[in-house]
Amino acid sequence: QVQLVESGGGLVQPGGSLRLSCAASGIMFSFNTMAWYRQAPGKERELVASISGDGNTNYVDSVKGRFTISRDIAKKPKKMLYLQMNSLKYEDTAVYFCNRHPRAFDAWGQGTLVTVSS
Repeated sequence: QVQLVESGGGLVQPGGSLRLSCAASGIMFSFNTMAWYRQAPGKERELVASISGDGNTNYVDSVKGRFTISRDIAKKPKKMLYLQMNSLKYEDTAVYFCNRHPRAFDAWGQGTLVTVSS
């Protein structure tokens, strides 16, 4: 059974940093591309960053050079996915979720809220 639990969000000033974590169980990271998504108020959920089974990463243009996705596949009992977010901007405000990409699991986590505000 897939379980995804996101954490690490909070209130941060523009230019600040946050590190999001996702504890995942029931998923083989080595055989799946995992990703961070976000949903801003009134907008559709969008893909932010992904990391493939063999470690290749991709980012949406708006976060390139500022966000870094990583993972810890050795950790037990749950695998960990991370999103280091630097130089945060107002437009990064959203609820952030982790899931598989492109075939996201139905069981989305509750997400973690990131608010960028002065």
